Amino acid sequence: MIETLPNRFPERAYEVELGDPEFTSICPLTGGPDFGTITIRYVPAEKLFELKSLRDYLTGFRAREILQEEVVNEVLEQLVADGAPRWIEVEGNFNVRGGMTTRVVARHGERV
Repeated sequence: MIETLPNRFPERAYEVELGDPEFTSICPLTGGPDFGTITIRYVPAEKLFELKSLRDYLTGFRAREILQEEVVNEVLEQLVADGAPRWIEVEGNFNVRGGMTTRVVARHGERV
C-alpha cells in the first residue's frame, strides 16, 4: 500500500511528475538484474502520493522476479487503487540487456 496525503487543490487540474531513476528488479527468466527508470505522471483528485512511501514501494521490487511489462502494469494498478487519481501514466524505460532496450507505458483515466 502506498500512503497518500490530502490534496489541498482538488478542483485544479494540475499534473505531477515523479521519477525513480534507479529502479531495479530481477528478470524471472535469467535471474539477472533489470535496471531502469520509472516515471509517474498523474493528475490528482483528492489525494497526493506520499513520496517516502512510494519510494519504499518501488524499492521493494529489487528482490522480486518480475517481467518489465508486469512491473509497469502492477505499479499502475497499485497507484490507482491507493490514490484514485483523475488520470495517471506509468512509464518504464529499462536499460539495455541482451542488446535490447524496453519502454513500457500504461495509463488509466482520461487526461485532463
